Amino acid sequence: MNLHRINIIIGREYLNRVKKKSFLIVTFLVPVLFAALCMLPALIINGLNEESKTLAVVDESSVVMPYLQDSELVSYKDCTGRSVEELKAELGESDYDAILAISPLDTVARTVSADIFSLKPLGIELGEIVNSRINDAVEAYRISTYDIEDLKVIMEEVKADVKLRSYTLDEEGKETINESGVFMIVSMVLGMIIYMFIVIFGGMVMSSVIEEKSSRVVEVLVSSVKATELMFGKIIGIALVAITQFLLWVVLTAAIIGIVGSIAGPSLLADADPATMVQMSAGVDAAQAEAIASAMSEPGEMSVILTTLKNMPIATILVCFLVFFVFGYMLYASLFAAIGSAVENEGDTQQLQIPVTIPILIGFFIAIYAFKAPESPLVFWGSMIPFTSPIVMLARLPFGVPAWEIIVSIVLLIATVVLCAWISAKIYRVGILVFGKKSTFKDLWKWFKQD
Repeated sequence: MNLHRINIIIGREYLNRVKKKSFLIVTFLVPVLFAALCMLPALIINGLNEESKTLAVVDESSVVMPYLQDSELVSYKDCTGRSVEELKAELGESDYDAILAISPLDTVARTVSADIFSLKPLGIELGEIVNSRINDAVEAYRISTYDIEDLKVIMEEVKADVKLRSYTLDEEGKETINESGVFMIVSMVLGMIIYMFIVIFGGMVMSSVIEEKSSRVVEVLVSSVKATELMFGKIIGIALVAITQFLLWVVLTAAIIGIVGSIAGPSLLADADPATMVQMSAGVDAAQAEAIASAMSEPGEMSVILTTLKNMPIATILVCFLVFFVFGYMLYASLFAAIGSAVENEGDTQQLQIPVTIPILIGFFIAIYAFKAPESPLVFWGSMIPFTSPIVMLARLPFGVPAWEIIVSIVLLIATVVLCAWISAKIYRVGILVFGKKSTFKDLWKWFKQD
């Protein structure tokens, strides 16, 4: 292959794309969306604050009403003694929004039943608040039935709040404190980023090949350069576009978040619940979100989080991110280029894309759950198999991966890139000039065997 001609193709592909209006729009629009996504939990929480509701309470148990304390979300009006049916009839015209009916106390089961009636469904948060107050009242009643002095105080005193601190030991036996929640979030973010970039820019290669083939531009191009030179020039040129766009996204997103945070940060986050924000941002369950938010809200625990971030192998993660991004992209871009050369429009790619997209999806799903068991056999082999390693290995890195595993994974990935690029180049040089025929896997195999 002629490197000079490949450099010309790379330059042409790079400049043609960065000069497009779509590139400029996406480059400046995506950071805004990323910044909005980062701040979305707080915006949603602040925007979903319900209007205060008034509940008419008919408490036939006589134990619940004292525990129904007014809050910003709900206020209670004691209507005990009135008929529930009478209150229902007045519901549309009265100054209350719902009716809370508490049954007489069941002295055997030591509990009550509760029903709430409203013209429109009430929010989940309000329902949880009311339900929590009723449970508090029933628990207090049950405690009072035991003939033990200061039982409530005793029960409060016996509740434990032990915080498990996690340490890792290096080869010299030095202890380093860490917070597993931080590893989890970093792991998920890295896996999702690499997945997104491979899919987006790998698909861009395929679209570019299809566009040139369907417009017959490729016939002019291959008269001046070899088909394989055209393929590799296109792949490398789009890779440079991807890196350029990624760096711009990082810089612009950080700038937008910094500016907006400095202006509206305190007021934006003032009323936001940390646990809810963590749960929405990281996609974890409520228990994990509560644990992470609790750690972040305590000064001592915040230092643990900062220490965890500081002790992460940041340099290793960044270098590996670049290596796995480049070679993961090269692997799938070469396969997407071969697929693009075999069809004349994107509608015909569905069947041929399945064997390529399935490994990406498998890697993505393994990476999502890698934080639960980063050393499990499934995650280990997912980080070694070249078709999933670019995504899964990055998800494992925050938890610490032996150097030999990283090296083996990279070597296997590079070897697979070379093999797949060679196979794709043989398919590409034939398929790019085939018109008027819907290609199948049998055709790809035939083109591969041609000398």
